[in-house]
Amino acid sequence: MTPAATGVLKSAARAIRPYRARVAGPAWPPAIVWIPAVIVAVSMVLPLVYLFMRTLGAGGEAWELLFRSRVAKTLVNTILLAVAVTAGSVILAVPLAWLTVRTDLPYRRVWAVLTALPLVIPSYVGGIVVIAALGPNGLLQQSVAGPLGVDRLPDIYGFPGALLVLVLLSYPYVLLSVRGAMWGLDPSLEESSRSLGHNSWSTFKEVILPQLRPAIVAGALLVCLYTLSDFGAVSLLQFETFTYFIYLQFEVYGARSLAAASSLVLIGLALSILLLEARTRGRSIYHRSTVGTPRPFTPTHLGRWKWPALVFCGLVVLFALVMPLAVLAYWLGRGLSEGQSLGLEWNTVFNSVYVSVLAAVGAAFAAIPVAILAVRYKSWVTGLLERATYVGFALPGIVIAIALVFFGANFLTPLYQTVGILIFAYVVLFLPAAVGATRASLLQVSPRLEEAARGLGKGPRQAFTSVTFPLMRPGMLAGASLVFLITMKELPATLILSPLGFDTLATSIWSSRDSVYLTQAATAALVLVAASSVPMAFLLFRQGRLTG
Repeated sequence: MTPAATGVLKSAARAIRPYRARVAGPAWPPAIVWIPAVIVAVSMVLPLVYLFMRTLGAGGEAWELLFRSRVAKTLVNTILLAVAVTAGSVILAVPLAWLTVRTDLPYRRVWAVLTALPLVIPSYVGGIVVIAALGPNGLLQQSVAGPLGVDRLPDIYGFPGALLVLVLLSYPYVLLSVRGAMWGLDPSLEESSRSLGHNSWSTFKEVILPQLRPAIVAGALLVCLYTLSDFGAVSLLQFETFTYFIYLQFEVYGARSLAAASSLVLIGLALSILLLEARTRGRSIYHRSTVGTPRPFTPTHLGRWKWPALVFCGLVVLFALVMPLAVLAYWLGRGLSEGQSLGLEWNTVFNSVYVSVLAAVGAAFAAIPVAILAVRYKSWVTGLLERATYVGFALPGIVIAIALVFFGANFLTPLYQTVGILIFAYVVLFLPAAVGATRASLLQVSPRLEEAARGLGKGPRQAFTSVTFPLMRPGMLAGASLVFLITMKELPATLILSPLGFDTLATSIWSSRDSVYLTQAATAALVLVAASSVPMAFLLFRQGRLTG
């Protein structure tokens, strides 16, 4: 192709991307939007108030701690792990989302569920499984020692092990967000690109990928913040990050003021990431700016690439889902053969599902006003309100829990040690999952649809409920499913804030971790995966029916 023809095609490709135009939103949002958004944002920053109070109470000792060499090393470790896990998750998730949504991959709905299920496996379970399977004297070592004479496998502890566990368990954050966005893509843009001479790769790079950028960024942001706050994997695999450092200050040394100062450093790192994300986000729009109704897309025919695609999906599912479940099943079978009891009470299953549903519903509705402000009324104020909702996700659950214990014991006594304050803690911790998915979905809804509804005599609320809300629903369902799944496996906040006698599957796994064959822990973990897979499958299939 000649340079002139290439230039014409590039110009034409830019011409079929109207969603890249820059727009400015209305000057001021209505009170029904900004008042709930402010309430949500203020609620999310309550832990910050506690951290500042504790840090100021420590005096100069807390600030001296921040300038120690160990703190600098821990900061480098944390940044390195967050960047590596985020990159690895995006590399896995984007191809998986495209294969399970936009292609004729055999059994793609089954793959859609299987590739998302690793999200329900707690990081501490993943860490135990990786050590048991790949560590010294692990299952792999034992299986190759005799036939191959391998005395020792490469060390899995430290950065490699933490990276492996967190990538395999975190990529569904990006996967679910991108899947929700892919269902809303308009195939006419791809067809226009093809008619202008672009091949499949060029069309993906120039047309599809830019439209997916908000969803990719939203998912990557969740992965990055989740990595900052993870404790289970990094502690088990002996890779010190700020979360483990904070845990030592809180639980081992009892220096809560010093831990609060360390938490502020983690918050500063999270805010830096949010500012970087804001710089890359821009003010582009990603919905149709032309008239017409989006048509259902025709799945891409994989042809000879069907088998490599199946191998890729199979390998991801093998290492992220099958291997952990196989190790858990091995522990369960070994324990039962030795006469161990399951030790699982079914009220723990009900409690887990009950609080997870409430947290998912609460986060989904709390995310709506925040997403509307971020998309329809862009300004530095609305951007600040949106980013305030991400504070809790970057903090370890133990920090959020102790902050809420302080406020509950001193200011909200009726809610102290109730399910209500536990649900509030879950929403504080996991609201970004709902905000990111809802925002990405709303970006694809043209405000002209609301204007058309207003022109037909509908009020603002009627226009939103009849036009915008149904189009946002796939993203809201994706966000709600994320919150449900994360809540199912949350441990520190549940241990500290749950009422007396209120056990969940996560606390059952934790309390059984020291048993001889881990039979009870394996049982609770397998039930957790099974209980989470049913609503996960429903939400994914429902998402496809709503928008596919």
